[in-house]
Amino acid sequence: MSAFLPISADLFFSKQDKLDPRLGELVQIFSAQGPIQKDHIYLLGYPDDEGIRLNGGRPGAQDGPDRIRQFLYRLTPPYRSEAPRLWEAGNLSLQSDIESRHETAQSMAQQILSSHGRILSFGGGHDYGYPDGAAFLESCRTTANNRKPLVINFDAHLDVRSSEKGLSSGTPFYRLMEKYGDSFDLIELGIQSQCNSSYHIDWCRERGARLLFWEDIMFSGEPAAVVVGRFLEEELLRPRPVFLSIDIDGFSSSIAMGCSQSWATGWSAEEFFPVFHMFLSRWDVRSLGIYEVSPPLDQDNRTAKLAAQIAHRFIFHNKVGE
Repeated sequence: MSAFLPISADLFFSKQDKLDPRLGELVQIFSAQGPIQKDHIYLLGYPDDEGIRLNGGRPGAQDGPDRIRQFLYRLTPPYRSEAPRLWEAGNLSLQSDIESRHETAQSMAQQILSSHGRILSFGGGHDYGYPDGAAFLESCRTTANNRKPLVINFDAHLDVRSSEKGLSSGTPFYRLMEKYGDSFDLIELGIQSQCNSSYHIDWCRERGARLLFWEDIMFSGEPAAVVVGRFLEEELLRPRPVFLSIDIDGFSSSIAMGCSQSWATGWSAEEFFPVFHMFLSRWDVRSLGIYEVSPPLDQDNRTAKLAAQIAHRFIFHNKVGE
C-alpha cells in the first residue's frame, strides 16, 4: 500500500469558469516517484489524531486535512499572480502504528526538502511537528549553506512533554531538542501561562529556547508585529532556513474554536497575519505545518477557513530563499 493516499476528487473545486480559476483547478498531483521541483510547494495531509488522544485531548483533528483543503481549493490566486507552484501529495496512510507513521511522514517530507522543494502540511495532531521538524533539520545538513536553522512554534503550549508515555501531541519539541540539541534555534510565540507548568518553562529556557508569552503581547499596548519584531530583532536580520509550526490552539477561541483545547486569549487574525507576513518576507521559510484543526468542534468552519487563509498566504507570498 502506498504511504500517501490520493484525496477525493470532490475536493478539487472548480467554478467551471475560465475567467474565475480556483486553486482546485491549478494544483498538480504529485507522485512519490516523480521529480521534485525546486521551490515548489508539496502539500502533505496527516489525518491522524491518535497523538491528541494520547495527550488526553478531544479527538476530531483526523478530519482536519481534508476540511482545510475543502476551503483552500475554493480560493482564487491573488491579483495578477503567477500560477501556484503547488503539488497535492495526498494523505498519510494510517495502516501502521504511530511511530511508523511518524517515520513515514518524516521520510516523505525529508525527500522533498532535501531536493529543494517546500512543505505545506495539514494535521492531525501536533505530534506531527516532530516528523516535519526532523525532516527540515535533516535536510538542512546539506542545504542550509552554513546558516543555523530556526524552528518557530506558534502555540498556546510549549509541547515539550517527555515521550516516555507515548508520542503524544505534547511531545514534538521535546523530541526535537533531545535529538538535535543546539544544532538549531527554537522560538515559541504566543505561549499562554495557564497552559504550561513552571517545570516545562524552565526546561525550555535551560536548553536555550526563547519564549514570548501571549501576556507580554496582550498587555504591551502595541501591535503584535511590533512586539514580535523587537523580540526577534537579531534573528530577523539573519537570513536563515525556517520551519514554522502553527498549532491552531494558539489562536483565540473566537476565531479558532475548532481544536482540542481553545482559550479566549490568543492570536486574532489581525494580530497574526502581519507577523506571518514579516516572517515570509524576511526568512527562507521552507516548511509550514498547520496542526490540530478539528472540524467536529468547529463552528461554521471558521477554524478550517483560517487555516486555509494561512496556507494561501504561504503559497503566494513566500520569499524564495537563496
